[in-house]
Amino acid sequence: MSVVIVVLSVLVGGIATVTLWWTVHAWRTPETLAGTRFAEPDRHHELSFSLLLPARHEEGVLAHTVTRMLESTHTEYEIVVIVGHDDPGTSAVAERLARQRPDRVRVVVDHHPVKNKPRALNTALPTCRGQIVGVFDAEDVVHPELLHHVDHAFSTTGADVVQGGVQLINYHSSWYSLRNCLEYFFYFRSRLHLHAEKGFIPLGGNTVFVRTDVLRAAGGWDGDCLAEDCDLGVRLSSRGKKVVVAYDSMIVTREETPDSLGALVKQRTRWNQGFLQVLAKGDWKQLPTVWGRALALYTLSGPFLQAFSGVVTPLGLVLALTFDLPAAVALVTFLPFIPTLATLLFELVGLHDFGVQYGLRIKLRHYVLLAVGAPVYTLVLSYAAVRAVVRHLRGRNDWELTRHIGAHLGDAAVPAAAVVPAVGRAAVVPAPRDSTEVAA
Repeated sequence: MSVVIVVLSVLVGGIATVTLWWTVHAWRTPETLAGTRFAEPDRHHELSFSLLLPARHEEGVLAHTVTRMLESTHTEYEIVVIVGHDDPGTSAVAERLARQRPDRVRVVVDHHPVKNKPRALNTALPTCRGQIVGVFDAEDVVHPELLHHVDHAFSTTGADVVQGGVQLINYHSSWYSLRNCLEYFFYFRSRLHLHAEKGFIPLGGNTVFVRTDVLRAAGGWDGDCLAEDCDLGVRLSSRGKKVVVAYDSMIVTREETPDSLGALVKQRTRWNQGFLQVLAKGDWKQLPTVWGRALALYTLSGPFLQAFSGVVTPLGLVLALTFDLPAAVALVTFLPFIPTLATLLFELVGLHDFGVQYGLRIKLRHYVLLAVGAPVYTLVLSYAAVRAVVRHLRGRNDWELTRHIGAHLGDAAVPAAAVVPAVGRAAVVPAPRDSTEVAA
């Protein structure tokens, strides 16, 4: 019994240590933190953009999202709204927007009998006229200056993919929303930069930009994968494509947290199942370095590890308190709590930084909620991981849609200093140039 407890405690402690490692990655040095931002653009437009916006039952938020995207100060872009043939409410909103701005907005109808995001994106991909394909979600608040920064990143780095920052912003909606917002803050500000540095990156679901020719050569998105963004990142990484990640709080894409705890569980279940699908596909085995393959294996196995930790941690604590264990073994059972406590302390500091960067009023109760909610939030995510493993083993791969209600829109205003008046709205995206012109 003692040997089993020691082994389990060491494994869980290792998982907690890795979590701490990539949480603090971007804050190792001032230079590392500064390097996570977009470089200042020179405002010289090299590229044109096709911005894909899949929308299903999103009539409540779609108009706000498209209207905001139309404020872009870049001169060469189109917005392609993708709607289902069986979704008249969203289709009506999309068609109205296209009639109002036919120079910028097009509507593509997805006729797949089984609807999901990757199939919608694949429906629109052949129609894209821009040199860069960008993906956004229907509830996104997109900054007017974002395309300038992305254009400059492609042109100066020679990237095949640019991943911008995404930030949940309605931290005050619930106790779990607070933790969910901070989770995104660390993920896009720190962890993705570590992945990009090591040559393996599970891309985010939106504010991701890919060269159109690269995306088409890769066959677009996997229409059966529940984490199509992760899958695309793995496939492109395995082909040696260069991915640049940048996070700038002034121009991140702002989103809302799931509107209920049940919705959060379903969302995380879908993501976890998608990771397991990508793990099983095995494209990660083609990554060029051993370190990249090891990181991919660990990341894509995350649902198994999270489910394991969620079951073993409370069990180990109960055993330590109820069985007459040797003192040394009992102490080992508390090993996982050292990196876990360090992560929590860093999260409390990060919450202050989050508030400063976004001009939000972080109060004492938010720090208390963050700390008190940590074990409960961990159990919720562990439950979602267990649920994902069970569904995956049973072959249940149906898409559980996340509903959006616009809870973040009251917090989505961009600081006045960050807003530049929109210009050049009348330009139409030109036909793609030849491949020599696309190269950085």
